[in-house]
Amino acid sequence: MRDPYLDVVYQHRSLIVMLYERYADKKPVMLFDIQEQRIYAMPYVEYRAELSKRSQASLKKQYERAIANGEIVTFVRDNKKQKLVSYSLPR
Repeated sequence: MRDPYLDVVYQHRSLIVMLYERYADKKPVMLFDIQEQRIYAMPYVEYRAELSKRSQASLKKQYERAIANGEIVTFVRDNKKQKLVSYSLPR
């Protein structure tokens, strides 16, 4: 079974990487909004602070693992379906 959100990430991969590189000094996580069709570079510390305690812990693990492996943490937000999913995208 295909993951439609992962497909979206790979469709926009080059733009996600380009935007990440532009803001790399801020250590961002990336966010793709399905409805807006926009990519955001969100400072990791600020974005993490907006999450629930459980989600903060999960993001911390994913982010540390992604940075160690040269990957980019990328979220896809689908407000219509009330979904927020994350991926570690190769740079």
